[in-house]
Amino acid sequence: MGAKLMGGPIYAQLGYLPARRRSADDWKYAIDCLSALTPVLDACGVNLSIEPLNRSETFLVKTARDARSLCESINHPRIGVTIDTFHANIEEKSTAQAIRSLGGHLKHMHASENDRGLPGSGQVDFPSIISALREINYDGYLMIEGFGYSSIETSAPRFLWADVTVSPEDIAFAGSQYLRSLMT
Repeated sequence: MGAKLMGGPIYAQLGYLPARRRSADDWKYAIDCLSALTPVLDACGVNLSIEPLNRSETFLVKTARDARSLCESINHPRIGVTIDTFHANIEEKSTAQAIRSLGGHLKHMHASENDRGLPGSGQVDFPSIISALREINYDGYLMIEGFGYSSIETSAPRFLWADVTVSPEDIAFAGSQYLRSLMT
């Protein structure tokens, strides 16, 4: 398909919460499985980006520190990290510091407000995040991931959770305008 980056929470089943902390076996299994992908990544010229999720969605990789540790255990340049500001807002003490701690391991960014709404309308400290991205010379994408309200898609999360006054178009256009204003 021509993609050069694939990512997400690919280290464990989404929503699998075994009512325990991760074990050494869980960790080794993730390392072994992701390491087995490296020849294919090299052959296809694709990077893989591991996304930490919050404690309500995973038990295995919840923080930038976890993701960096996983990357370092795999020790392959095509394996990196995606930071999603929604999840980081829950799990990190400072999203900007988490970004700094990743340095070159950071391969992708999701810009998402604390309620998945319009970037800049909530609690996420986007100015410090943009500053941290500059400090580590991040040159990847900054993708908005939000849930604008849509009355048409009644089974989608945005129908249930989103602010009914914010559309998907608002998230995309006003959100990108806000983020661009921080980059000038």
